[in-house]
Amino acid sequence: MLKALFLDMDDTLCDTQVANAGAMTKMGQKLTSLYGEQFDSEGTIQAYLTGIYRQWSEPQRERYMAIIEAEGESAYRVQLIRDLVAAQGQAAPDQATAQSMQDQFDLDRIAGFDFYPGIEAFLAEARKTLTLVVITNGPIFSQHPKVNAVNMKAHVDHILIGGEEPEEKPAPSIFQKALQLAECEAHEAVHFGDSLVTDIGGANATSIPSVWIQHDQVLDLNLGGEPKYTLTHPREIPSLVTQLSQL
Repeated sequence: MLKALFLDMDDTLCDTQVANAGAMTKMGQKLTSLYGEQFDSEGTIQAYLTGIYRQWSEPQRERYMAIIEAEGESAYRVQLIRDLVAAQGQAAPDQATAQSMQDQFDLDRIAGFDFYPGIEAFLAEARKTLTLVVITNGPIFSQHPKVNAVNMKAHVDHILIGGEEPEEKPAPSIFQKALQLAECEAHEAVHFGDSLVTDIGGANATSIPSVWIQHDQVLDLNLGGEPKYTLTHPREIPSLVTQLSQL
């Protein structure tokens, strides 16, 4: 019998892509106003987004983790902006300018951050009979504002943020903690997420049935194994949960 839903936040419950796109557009406009039409604003903001998701080369990992550990996430993201501008052959913005750009990006992203249509109502209905646990990766710096923006605590029973835990997804420990919080066994829960590596791989490793939110991704079984179920979009989550609850 189904007792609990484990739910990724970004691109599963909430439309992070729309929030990112709005903030990126405004950052691009700011870069163009500072450095002119010839400046590759699009390439710079794409590299910035890659950077804040920590998709680094090894030299970048060594450089930026040292900043994060010594000064924090905000200092890293400010330095990232300065480095990316310098990589375009421009003088890096001063600390205050880069900090202002970073702060504005965060404000713009949170302003556009919300649940996918229908998800808020779904959570309210599902919570009547199931324990809901959000399991989201990422640093406290970025995830706390998102959680607060949608008042996530009012919609689910427990929230696990990777940056607050000893390990993030796909580590078994964070899924095992979710099972403990929900007071259920692995076969009595289902985990929903869009990442084959972190969501599907982590759920599969702990024998929790997994649901992959595919969006426009291509299935690569080498990344996290095969999901038990695949949905094309979060709008399909309520229907699947109804079916699973009847099994």
